[in-house]
Amino acid sequence: MAYAQPTDGDPPGWRARFKRPDGTWGSRSGFNTEKAAEAWGVEQEALIRRNLWLDPREAEMLFGVFAEEFMDAVGPRLEPTTSAKYRSFLDNHLLPQWSSWPLAGIFNSYVEIEKWLSELHEDYADSAVASIFSLFSTILGAAVKARKIPANPCAGIRVTSGEFEIENLVATPVQALRASMRLYESGLGLAGFVLGLLDFYTGSRWGELVGQQRHEYDSEARAIQIREPLKEIGGRLFKGGRRVDTSRLADLGPRPTRPVTPRRQGGRAKKGRTKTPAGTRSVELPPSIAVFYEELIDSHSFPFILCSAEGAPLRRSNFRNRYWRPVWDGSDAEHTRSAEVVQPILPTFTFHEGRHSHSTWLAEDGIPEVARRARLGQKMKGIARVYDHVTPLMRRQILQALETRWIGSLVALTPSERTKLGEWFPHLHATFRDGQLETAPRAIAISSPLND
Repeated sequence: MAYAQPTDGDPPGWRARFKRPDGTWGSRSGFNTEKAAEAWGVEQEALIRRNLWLDPREAEMLFGVFAEEFMDAVGPRLEPTTSAKYRSFLDNHLLPQWSSWPLAGIFNSYVEIEKWLSELHEDYADSAVASIFSLFSTILGAAVKARKIPANPCAGIRVTSGEFEIENLVATPVQALRASMRLYESGLGLAGFVLGLLDFYTGSRWGELVGQQRHEYDSEARAIQIREPLKEIGGRLFKGGRRVDTSRLADLGPRPTRPVTPRRQGGRAKKGRTKTPAGTRSVELPPSIAVFYEELIDSHSFPFILCSAEGAPLRRSNFRNRYWRPVWDGSDAEHTRSAEVVQPILPTFTFHEGRHSHSTWLAEDGIPEVARRARLGQKMKGIARVYDHVTPLMRRQILQALETRWIGSLVALTPSERTKLGEWFPHLHATFRDGQLETAPRAIAISSPLND
């Protein structure tokens, strides 16, 4: 039973005493009257009986301590890439700002949270700020569930203005072909050319493509099997949950293959899997693109198909800065040592926007959404997820549409570009000679050489 206790002082005061859930006695000083102290103690015991009481001592836990406990608890269930991302956000953004703050202090500091959010916006893009703040909110939400604080102080805070959203760029087939040709000439050779084409003609993610090994190609269906994408974590490469030893690349043999199925596989290991279960899939290549891919497979004996001249897997940051950006952004006399000025194709275009372009092409060609999502490794939403299914006819329509776009891109090349392409790939002479280009749909090819 709660009661009031007098305290010494000038003037004298009162202390409230109440029994905690564990049977120990809690107290709080600073009351002017016995009645006020006793009423406060009675209120605490009432909250305890209703299971609504929060121990003030728990709220004094430092954010840094609780955040580490949270990571220890959820870390084993996270994908390695997600765990590495969370660790980076903590070390670089959350802990430097909030590590020494008690949880109760953060709960009562709405204005400080808003100020910190504004400072992040000064240095980082909206998407980055949203990701950082999402982890901050998740940790504080866990603190609420752990009965450290009564509510999440991040609730209701607007992270971005919502007034300006960067629109993704969509490249045309001829722009995709020209970029792939530049990758060929940049030093990557056939691997660069094929990677550029696969970005647009499969819609697959970076890790899904550069992680492809020769035993993952279905030569009968002419399809790549996507089940264990290449992942880069802390500068190290992993495939199928195992670290890639770059010193033994030439000695690696193919592992036993498993059929790719959209159905759930019981007991499947989490590490090394695709981004979502729907991401485990088979992606058929258009006939013309399959020819280039098979030529690349036959050109070397390394386990990774899309690799450097030494057989090493390609790394995203190096590829982006050294090859991808110059290809799309071009160069001018002020920023290059070469006397030749390279015109831009589509400035700021990213590798991931090739995936957006692929989906947009298929939408323009009238491919049903269920088939587009399946090819991209995404699941349908709502009732369509239950009743809509991909048919063989839909898959044939996709390949026909992509093949038509490929022919259209050849139409749009200049004669000199077509000659160069024929020198690299003699089998294209038959395409040029048989008049296929003249019968290709012109709508796809209507574009200027560089500014379409």
